[in-house]
Amino acid sequence: MGGLDGKKGLIFGIANKYSIAWGIAQALHGEGAELGFSYAGEVLTKRVEPLADSIGVTFVEMCDVTDDAQIDTLFNQAADHFGSIDFLVHSIAFAPREVLGGQFVDTSRDAFKLTLDVSCYSLVALARHARDLMPNGGSIMTMTAYGSEKVLPNYNVMGVAKAALECTVRYLAWDLSEDGIRVNAVSASPIKTLSSAVISGFRKALRYSNEASPLGNAVQEDVGDAACFLLNDQASKITGQVLYVDGGYSIMGSPTREVLE
Repeated sequence: MGGLDGKKGLIFGIANKYSIAWGIAQALHGEGAELGFSYAGEVLTKRVEPLADSIGVTFVEMCDVTDDAQIDTLFNQAADHFGSIDFLVHSIAFAPREVLGGQFVDTSRDAFKLTLDVSCYSLVALARHARDLMPNGGSIMTMTAYGSEKVLPNYNVMGVAKAALECTVRYLAWDLSEDGIRVNAVSASPIKTLSSAVISGFRKALRYSNEASPLGNAVQEDVGDAACFLLNDQASKITGQVLYVDGGYSIMGSPTREVLE
């Protein structure tokens, strides 16, 4: 018996087998959850559908989260397919490649708006729709990063978006508490994904964080385990929180001895 037997939920943000969302999906599937997938664009179809097939997911729908009509359509389809859901995973972030390097001060207005829309406001839009499919309460989780709190060179506007996302988690946690819905975030180590690959200097940052973290970098499976906890009834009194799954990187005020040497 898995800890999520009988639970149903939607996962937004799977792009390929390296996606954090895919690590979460595998863990939730292993705990017995029934899943539905949503992905960003047609170019990802050939990557996402085989992953869904491999764990028996039959609800696989494309959705541009900047388009309210598409969100409406997806949740209507989800209502027809599942009836109700118990959880939602938001693992969505995007910024134009040209602003994930250089200086934050050079971020254009259009790039700023697009990044905040996709990476932050989408959680609000999805949570509002998910509420209608959670008559018995439920759990919502999203993915953030330490760049929300401290400067990570080249992360730039994405750090600002993650800061806004964490604040959004707290306000949603308050709003949705009356519906019995919990809202939390996981702040993970840098993990090599399709989206992180566009950040200038990401490989160096990945190596550094692994050396500077007491336990080394977390990987997909670690985030999946954390997701299983937050989406499980065992976390029934946890809401509005950021859970760090980063090998302890966020506790360090100075690099470890190995890095300094």
